[in-house]
Amino acid sequence: MDWTDSLALGRTAIGELEIIVRLLLAAAAGAAVGLDRELKDRPAGLRTHMLTALAAAVFTILTFEIYLTSKSTADPIRIVEAVTAGVAFLAAGAIIQARGRVAGLTTGAAMWMAGALGVCCGAGYYVLALIATALTVLILTVLNRLEIGNNPRGVVPELRSQEAPPARPVEAKPGS
Repeated sequence: MDWTDSLALGRTAIGELEIIVRLLLAAAAGAAVGLDRELKDRPAGLRTHMLTALAAAVFTILTFEIYLTSKSTADPIRIVEAVTAGVAFLAAGAIIQARGRVAGLTTGAAMWMAGALGVCCGAGYYVLALIATALTVLILTVLNRLEIGNNPRGVVPELRSQEAPPARPVEAKPGS
């Protein structure tokens, strides 16, 4: 047995080129989602989302390889459940609560989506991955402008009037 036999080149059920395409697409999908978080200076940014999607794709491809090349009758859906649980754990770490305010929910949801995109790519569902990536980027970028919490007056920026808000009277504190 030659040491190169241990590399298992040419022995994959999916094919090396297809695996490369799946992994590259997963990393690209994760990058598309993570770029928004990176540009908004969130804790989990570009690299985190890329690695999350890539890891999900690797686990998915590995599951298919094990299922297709062995005599195993294991249920491949179990890996999707494991990936979902693992990504949910990471996403929960991005969500923090301080002073009664919750932050990081969108980043956590984006990480969860990056995991789902990785599973799509790892399973070879390219159209699903492409559509889901486009929708995710749209939601993160365009809909961000519509959120009331992101606008000082709680309205869509284009609909804001140019008037300054009325000044609030300053109340004197007792003892000052």
